[in-house]
Amino acid sequence: MSQQQYNLIVVLGATASGKTRLGVELAKQLNGEVISGDSRQVYTGLDIGSGKDLAEYGDVPYHLIDIIEPGKEYNAFQFQRDFFRAFKDINLRGKLPLLVGGTGLYIDAVTAGYEFVEVDKNISQREKFADMALEAVQQVLLSLDEASYHKTDITVRPRLYRAIEIAQHGTSATTERAPLPSITPLYFGIKWDRRVLRQRITLRLKERLEHGMIAEVEGLLAQGVTHEKLEYFGLEYRFVSQYVAGKISYQEMFDGLNVAIHKYAKRQDTWF
Repeated sequence: MSQQQYNLIVVLGATASGKTRLGVELAKQLNGEVISGDSRQVYTGLDIGSGKDLAEYGDVPYHLIDIIEPGKEYNAFQFQRDFFRAFKDINLRGKLPLLVGGTGLYIDAVTAGYEFVEVDKNISQREKFADMALEAVQQVLLSLDEASYHKTDITVRPRLYRAIEIAQHGTSATTERAPLPSITPLYFGIKWDRRVLRQRITLRLKERLEHGMIAEVEGLLAQGVTHEKLEYFGLEYRFVSQYVAGKISYQEMFDGLNVAIHKYAKRQDTWF
């Protein structure tokens, strides 16, 4: 592979597909460094639930992991800015950047060269959505922008609301711009048979729960991260938060979370 032909390796796939392991192995062979493309791994303290798997990296340098406190907000615009900063730094040192992750919007933000513009929150609309069933709000996004529906974590209400606002804003919300560095990516996509991926997801969930995911959530709550904020961090943190709060039993947490992750993986595969 010529680095003049491709200046970025992209390793993508559904949750539990083995992206980190493949990305690290490629980085070792290609004198590269990993840039995480995961919307939760940017946060400190979200280790087990977000699947950082830092032990897998060994001597391979990584970027955009543990860069912000969990009480703060982070979005695709900030990721795009931070990605290109890391991208330029890696290139200047004569190494190959590898973007590894499963957050579709983040990958698109850098490979398609999105230009983000300000779109205000629609407070009255959000208040209306808060009284609606989650599935009904999801259908609103699906009717507006099917691609965004598959790229967004539609189980998280704030992310869902934001995606709807951007879709309603029109195509000017994300347009191409010239000043961004030119990206010529080579994609490595991991796709398992659906039955095998389901087994991998369930096994990984069991391992995470056995290796401290509940204690991780309790620690975040002790630091002042609210149950509402944990909802924003996605499926694992939402269900474990509900269990810690006594709203659901352990079995309800496990079964509900397992099913929800399977559905999320299916949406990721649809987008990829």
